[in-house]
Amino acid sequence: MARKTRLTRFALSAVVVAGGLLTGCASDDKSLTYQTDYSDHRPLKVVGYPSAGSLETVQKAVWRLADGDTDGLAALAVDDTQADATARNWVKAFGAAAKEDVTADFYDEGSVRQVVVLYFAKSGQIKEIEARIGEDDSWGLTLAEPDPAEAQAKPTWAPRKPGGSGSRTSGAPSGS
Repeated sequence: MARKTRLTRFALSAVVVAGGLLTGCASDDKSLTYQTDYSDHRPLKVVGYPSAGSLETVQKAVWRLADGDTDGLAALAVDDTQADATARNWVKAFGAAAKEDVTADFYDEGSVRQVVVLYFAKSGQIKEIEARIGEDDSWGLTLAEPDPAEAQAKPTWAPRKPGGSGSRTSGAPSGS
């Protein structure tokens, strides 16, 4: 009788442990969505020193552009006043180019805000965007370009190729 009880307890313990492992290994929806997005899109090439938050936000923005997902892009806005119009403009201007190789050149040190220049390889387009921490303390984008001409405008200060004007620094003071 004692042996049967031990086997039953052992079997019951094994079921509990296995169930706990399966539950513990399950990804949450946010993580699963990110993993799916990552595997469904071209890798983003990166120059400079992004923070984890700015990198994830910019990567999601490029994915939303490539997918033509204006709602998803607008959802990344830190202020939704002009987010819908801006997202439509960006998707129209850069959506096709985002399906190909894109390099993100990160400027500034990136603790709360980071200017990023996107280089779309095939089309040759260049787009300046800003990733920053919003009022809810999460990273998002400044989407404030409701005018299509403004949304498509090439930044006047950005180099023609990624990494050409100091983005390779970490933000630490230089020795000069």
